[in-house]
Amino acid sequence: MRSKVVVGLILALVAVGLVAGFAMAQAKGAGAKLLCVSKKELKGEETVASCLAKGERFAIVDQYGIVHILTPEEVELTKAFNPKAFETRAFGMKYQKLAPPLPTLPVSPEVQ
Repeated sequence: MRSKVVVGLILALVAVGLVAGFAMAQAKGAGAKLLCVSKKELKGEETVASCLAKGERFAIVDQYGIVHILTPEEVELTKAFNPKAFETRAFGMKYQKLAPPLPTLPVSPEVQ
């Protein structure tokens, strides 16, 4: 009887650890933002796609503050893989705290 309780307790701890690890992994990738670097005053008045059509430049800023300015080729490839990223509201560097995180890609059935 006592060993069943210990085994149950160990299984519960393992389950909690797995759920916590998964949640932390999801939160870690959720910090990247798409910010306009050519119009620093943008505050969500337009979408990212409309700004790109006007020739504005964007960068991806990760949760560590590393900035990667997107070239036109990278914008086109990103549109192919994650079109929802360009449907979001556009924010400039000045209002980075208000910008939403980049939408994550759906998991394809082949991966599961």
